[in-house]
Amino acid sequence: MEQIANFANQPAVIADLTFNRLAYGTSNIAGTPVAGTTASVSSLTLDDVKDFYNKYYAPNVSSLVVVGDVDQKTLTPQLGFLKNWAKKDVTIPADAAGVQPDKTTVYFVNKPGAAQSEIRVGYLTDMPYDATGPYYRAYLANYVLGGAFNSRINLNLRENKGYTYGARSGFGSTRYAGPFTASAGVRADATAASVKEFMSEISNYPAGITDEELTFLQSSIGQSDALRYETGQQKAGFLARLVEYNLEPSYVQQQSDILKKLTKEDVQASAKKYLPADKMYIVVVGDNKQLPALQALGYPVVELDLEGKPVAAAAPAAAPTQAVAPTDEKMKVKTEDGGKMKVKTKKEKGK
Repeated sequence: MEQIANFANQPAVIADLTFNRLAYGTSNIAGTPVAGTTASVSSLTLDDVKDFYNKYYAPNVSSLVVVGDVDQKTLTPQLGFLKNWAKKDVTIPADAAGVQPDKTTVYFVNKPGAAQSEIRVGYLTDMPYDATGPYYRAYLANYVLGGAFNSRINLNLRENKGYTYGARSGFGSTRYAGPFTASAGVRADATAASVKEFMSEISNYPAGITDEELTFLQSSIGQSDALRYETGQQKAGFLARLVEYNLEPSYVQQQSDILKKLTKEDVQASAKKYLPADKMYIVVVGDNKQLPALQALGYPVVELDLEGKPVAAAAPAAAPTQAVAPTDEKMKVKTEDGGKMKVKTKKEKGK
């Protein structure tokens, strides 16, 4: 509960949660914080936990990967107790389509006094993870845009403009379709300018990359791939991926072949298909002093609260009433004895 309560104090977390709600929608569990909400956690009981375990934990939907200084013959007998774990029918939820934006819109969450603004730009793709298909090719295509330190987005916002310590973009799918997201924490006074540069880079990228950028992509990824399977943790991750996605070990060589044969036209085709700059969510979390500059960018702007609900527009302030200057007026009044007397009074103008 303390962790959930602390979310409201972390602009980066607010930005991530807001983006997920928009991209996945309220009917998809992926649009809900992994830690839950105050309402869901506070109502959780021990019986709920037991019920979840009984429904979804079973050996036939689980896998065990071990990497270390041990051989299989020695290890297998020690895992004999797992044979007593009964199988059961488990229904894995099907993927649910997200809510696709019909036009690029800015969603702003106010964080008073924030020295930095958190920015998320993207949408939910229709690509689940694959090792050698469209998803892998989209990963390669994104490398020059925002996947490397020397990517266009980072060189622009960090090196050239000095707006941020780091900006990036990428595709994030599992067996379920995941989002394309570009993100950064930027100086508050550079909020609108950063959004403009993000959208400029994303919009221009489908025009194509240079020969030098293609060479950099192939060289950089090729060298990093050679170091991906050295540690025990990396090897365990590799084996787990084979099991989870039903891959052949040869997929690594297939990826290498795709990388070597990659052309500028391949990158351009992926960019054109999977970077719809005119239909993306732009989430900004920052001080509302930055709101006028964001509105000036020309995108529709929707203000949201921390729960993702639209903030009602403030009612226009009533026009101030003008103070009325008094004027002198002479009056005649009768005294109690029937006499007369002149009295000087003040009278408001306009009455």
